[in-house]
Amino acid sequence: MMSEAAVEEVSVLESIYCAEGEFELIRKSAQDGLTVQINSSAGGQRSLDVSLLFHLHPVTPSCPPAISVSSARLSRTQCLSIRQKLLDRAAALPPEQPMVHQLVEWLQESVEVTESCRGGEEDVKEGEKEEEWTAVLSLDHIRSRNRYISLLERWTQQLQLTGRLLLGRSILVILQGARPDIKEFCRLLKTVKVDVDSSGRKCKERMMKVLIERPSSPSSGQRLQGFEVKNCESSPELTAVFQEMNMTELLEQILPSLSD
Repeated sequence: MMSEAAVEEVSVLESIYCAEGEFELIRKSAQDGLTVQINSSAGGQRSLDVSLLFHLHPVTPSCPPAISVSSARLSRTQCLSIRQKLLDRAAALPPEQPMVHQLVEWLQESVEVTESCRGGEEDVKEGEKEEEWTAVLSLDHIRSRNRYISLLERWTQQLQLTGRLLLGRSILVILQGARPDIKEFCRLLKTVKVDVDSSGRKCKERMMKVLIERPSSPSSGQRLQGFEVKNCESSPELTAVFQEMNMTELLEQILPSLSD
C-alpha cells in the first residue's frame, strides 16, 4: 500500500514546481510507488538544464528515492556524476523525512558540472563502447518476492541495464550495460531495504556477491534484451538457460563459486 507520506510529498512538489514543463507525475502505483519528473538546472546555470526522475517507494520515507538524471546538453558521464552526487547527498540527509525538494534545491545551488567531466564527442563514444560489461551476481535469498523483483526490474530500467534473474538453488542476476551503471545497481542492492529477514523485518542485500564481471564481447554471448525472470530449479534447467543466452562459457567460470 502507498504511504501517505509519499502521496503528500508529491502533492507538495507539484505545488512548488508549478511552472509549465517543470513537474510531471510519471507513474502512480499502490504496489510500485510514485515516479515524478522535475526539470531543473545544475549549479544555478540555466544553460545546463537537467531532467530529474525520482522514484518514491511505497514505503517512503523509510528509504530514499531512486534517482535518474538525463540532459540533452550534458554527456552521459556528466549525468552519472550529478546522479552520484545527489545519491550521496540523499544518504547524508536525515532519514525518515521527505527529501526530494531539498535535493533539487541543493542541485540548483551547489552542484557544479566541472570541465573534468567533459570530453569530446569522439572520446565519449569511444568510452561508451568500452563501458559495455557483463556481470553475474549471487543473491542470498528472496523472501518478499514481489517487492524484490519489482525493485530489480525498476533499477535495470532506470540504469539502462538488461539482464536475467534466475531463481533456483542459487539465485543469480545477470546484468549487461555500462560498468558504472552495474556498480550503481550493486550499490543500491546493499543500501536499499529490498527484502525481509527470517523475522520478517525489512533488510538490505548485504550478502550479495559479484561472481564475475568482464567487458562484453561478441564471443561472450548475445546481447540480452529487457529484464526477465526464469525459474532454474535443477542443474539441467540452469544449463539450458545459459545455453539459450549463448553464455555457457560464463556458466563454466562461475560454477566453482556456486558449489562452495
